[in-house]
Amino acid sequence: MGKPTGFLDYKREESEALPPKERIKDFHEFHKPLTYEKQSIQGARCMDCGVPFCQYGCNIMGMTSGCPLNNLIPEWNDLVYHGNYEQAYFRLHKTSNFPEFTSRVCPALCEKACTNGVYSDPVSTKENERAIIEYAYEHGIAKARPPKVRTGKKVAVIGSGPSGLAVADQLNQRGHLVTVYERHDKVGGLLRYGIPNMKLEKGIIDRKVKVMEDEGITFVTNADAGHSLKAADLTKKYDAVVLCCGASHPRDINAPGRDAKGIYFAVDFLTSTTKALNANAVPEGDYISAKGRDVIVIGGGDTGNDCVGTCMRHGAKSVTQLEMMPAPPVQRTALNSWPEWPKVLKTDYGQEEAIAVFGHDPRIYQTTVKEYKKDKKGNLHSVVLVSLEAKKDPKTGRLNMTPIEGSEKEVPCQLVLIAAGFLGSEKYVTDAFKVELDKRTNVAGKDGSHATSVNKVFTAGDMHTGQSLVVKAIAEGRKCAREVDEFLMGYSNL
Repeated sequence: MGKPTGFLDYKREESEALPPKERIKDFHEFHKPLTYEKQSIQGARCMDCGVPFCQYGCNIMGMTSGCPLNNLIPEWNDLVYHGNYEQAYFRLHKTSNFPEFTSRVCPALCEKACTNGVYSDPVSTKENERAIIEYAYEHGIAKARPPKVRTGKKVAVIGSGPSGLAVADQLNQRGHLVTVYERHDKVGGLLRYGIPNMKLEKGIIDRKVKVMEDEGITFVTNADAGHSLKAADLTKKYDAVVLCCGASHPRDINAPGRDAKGIYFAVDFLTSTTKALNANAVPEGDYISAKGRDVIVIGGGDTGNDCVGTCMRHGAKSVTQLEMMPAPPVQRTALNSWPEWPKVLKTDYGQEEAIAVFGHDPRIYQTTVKEYKKDKKGNLHSVVLVSLEAKKDPKTGRLNMTPIEGSEKEVPCQLVLIAAGFLGSEKYVTDAFKVELDKRTNVAGKDGSHATSVNKVFTAGDMHTGQSLVVKAIAEGRKCAREVDEFLMGYSNL
């Protein structure tokens, strides 16, 4: 695939990013894509390696290697190389419902498993994907294609995040009548309110939702299953119900003073900013603002980085990001060889912006909050940090990060954002549908399937697997849709 010597003839070229100090002036996406002609040259770098781990999508040593959607990457890279973007779109769409999302927010597991990456730079698969989908929209190819035959079967999908949208898209194309219920005011779930605009502008979501509506899917917003919507009514009205409500129960960081004003969960903070941007001009007091504040972000993952980037755009006085674990190595170790996911240090866009503005990396490793301190009015004014060290538990043999006595340090802080991950599905939803849970409070599937313990109720995405990536949620939704289709029809051609 591609040009046989392309990986030798051409160097990897990526879209140009605006300088950090320039891009923090607004919340727009900040990469300038290559021209289609230049992107085609990048397609030429795909080397027909014989064993394309880029599309493998299975676990190696507990980490996913390659695309969980099993995208036919060498095939559409070849089509990009030849400038045939229309056929590349149809090839891509065979396995991927939402390349407009994954080409923006996915960490590119495909590229980390690219054979070119063993000794050189991997193929720019993620940007090739973005070029394909944007070409398709520009040229009217990614248009609505309603199913020609309807089955008469009705399906309710609860939640409009990536897994819910994937379930809905697949089942609608099969001919079932699909209604998606979303508890927020707009469709998208964490795509809309958990991922900031500079990574995924919300018009990209609206564009795809409009196509899905034109294809016959019904979206109902401000509809909260378990509260405003009764589970019994849904299971009675529909032939199948699919729960795709996410793992939206956030992990807390409890310490003395936790009740101080100025401590928020990361998604609440990001949601607040997105809603303010939706409303165009919202008074500062009507959203959680980091302007002029010393901010502590607890958590070193993607959501923590998104908080850092958002705070930079607010105009924070200072931003510090805490990570309990040690800093990863700069390069792969011998125990982390290709094609495993590389467990190496990554400096993301938010951290780049903090470095540009403040002159240093905002991350502090092996550190956590020991105490939140508040003033007489209950407002947060500082936090006490403590350093951590790894100690082996003599009973279990596990390494635990334990506080180092005497390492405490008090720092000014008026805003804490907790980005420490999620603990599973929300109780009121699972209680309403009376579905069984696993030990991690995720909705359990029968015998490894997506069917729950309740007849005709299914589950997919983070609600089923626990917190994960957008691309994995889409893959989950596709697999679940096939099971629902088999349940409804006795067989499936999905």
